[in-house]
This record gives sequence, structure tokens and C-alpha cells, in this order.
Amino acid sequence: MTATPDAPYADLRAQLDTLTTEAFRPELAEIDQLSTQEIAKLMNGEDASVPTAVAAQLPQIAAAIDGIAERMARGGRLVYAGAGTAGRMGVLDASECPPTFNTWDGQVVGLIAGGPSAMVKAVEGAEDSKELAAADLDGIDLTANDIVVGISASGRTPYAIGAVEHARARYGALTVGLSCNADSALAGAADHGIEVVVGPELLTGSTRLKAGTAQKLVLNMLSTISMIRLGKTYGNLMVDVRASNEKLRARSRRIVSLATGADDAAIEAALAATDGEVKNAILVVLGDVDGPTADRLLTESDGHLRAALAAAATK
Repeated sequence: MTATPDAPYADLRAQLDTLTTEAFRPELAEIDQLSTQEIAKLMNGEDASVPTAVAAQLPQIAAAIDGIAERMARGGRLVYAGAGTAGRMGVLDASECPPTFNTWDGQVVGLIAGGPSAMVKAVEGAEDSKELAAADLDGIDLTANDIVVGISASGRTPYAIGAVEHARARYGALTVGLSCNADSALAGAADHGIEVVVGPELLTGSTRLKAGTAQKLVLNMLSTISMIRLGKTYGNLMVDVRASNEKLRARSRRIVSLATGADDAAIEAALAATDGEVKNAILVVLGDVDGPTADRLLTESDGHLRAALAAAATK
């Protein structure tokens, strides 16, 4: 007698059969018989296709960034929510914002289904719960000024969809749905849908590969360009860098040098006058102001160095 598949699994299998990220590629069925270099060449070729897929979504990415920057300028937070690899990508991007852009604690948040321990060990069933996503957002006291980015390669992960739905319906937060399949439920649930269709993976369904790379590239754009819009850079210099170790302290001095052309003595004096704040030190040198004045001008210009320099020129 033939066993009847359990209905929920039959339904889920049917869903997976429709997803590009889950598609089986018969031409790779003998990949394990190839040489190591041949497999590496195949994988490298697959990875090379990801930026093109991202490029196709640039209008949607730019629209999302404009919305993110506008909310963050009002004090809102950027919150990533995902499960598994997608969640880890969000946590990674969030964790790199404080040292790079001197964001305040909690300004960029990474939520992963199952909590922090899920970063290094799978938490079974966590991704299947919309309610868990809602509880995680409630736990950080979400507001209407915040932005929630749901991340899911398939675009069907309940945790990511639940985060977007809850943020939008309960709080009126801005929402972004980042997936790697077209016409995804996640994109449909969000204010801004970004669907980077990278195609079937080298290993069937292993979305830590091209899909994970695509997510990393898009999240880099969302955070980096939003920070540029918020005045966290001066040209392509990280003038809000947090000098928390020896390398970053050396980089701080290099940034001031590149921005101003000042000699070492002037750089050290400017940093001393501004408690080591790179952006303030640049304003001291280029604007010919003292430390307190630099701080006031930057406060009045919402941290935008070019605006502060213009104000210093008219003082």
C-alpha cells in the first residue's frame, strides 16, 4: 500500500517546486565527478551573475533607500528581520554600522528567527512563526518612524513575512521585502519589494550561495547609501568612523589628512580639540573654527559636513 504524504508537507513541496531558488539543475547532476578546479570555475561563474541580477532591481533599491533615509533622519531605526542565512546577513550588516558610521546603539538592528543563538546554530521551527516575528518587533518597541526589512531568499518564510506585516499593520512602519524569487509573498506584503532573481543554485536549494551573496550586496546598498544620505560620509570618506581600536585610530588620522591635506601636527591638534571626532576635526581645519564651534555647526546642520562648512564660511 502506497503511503499518502502528510498534507502540510505535500503543500510545502508543491510551493518549493514553484521557486526558482529551489529548482533542480540536471546539467549539474554529475558535479561531484568533476575536478576541484572545474567545480570552482563553475561556482565562480555562478557568482559572477549575481551583480547583474542586483542591477535589474536598482530602481526598487533606490526607492527603498530614499524611504529609509527619510525615516532615519526623523530618528527612526533600520531593522532587519530574517531566518537562517537571510537573518545572519541582516545581523552582519547591522553589526558593522556602529564602527563604520558611528551609529547610536540600536539605530540599525538585526533580528534573526530564534534569537542570537541562531547566528551559529539552527533553531528548529523558528522561521515558521509569524507570531515570533511580531513578538520580536514588539520587544524592541517599534515605532512608526522605523523601517523593517524582511529578508528571505524564497520570499515565503513566515518569520520575514510576519515581521513586515506586523510592522506595517500595527505600527505604520516603512517596510521592505527582499527576496530572490519573482512575485514573492514577502515583496507583496511590503511597501517596497526588491526581488533579486539569481536563478537556481549550484547545489539545489542551497540559498546560502547566490541568494546569500545577493542579499549581502543589497543590504550593503541599503545601509551604506542611507548613511551617505544622512551625512555620515564626506565624499567617499567615512568621516563618522568610530575609532575603537589602533587600526581605526590610524584610519581616522588618514581620513582627516585626505579630506584636508593638513600636516600631522595640525591633524593631531584638530583631533585633540574635538575629542577624536573625525568629522569635527575636518571642520576645524577646513572651516578654521574651534572645537566647540565645529560641534555647534554640525549640530545645526544635522551632521552634514558640507552644510557645516558652508555655514563656517559665512561666519
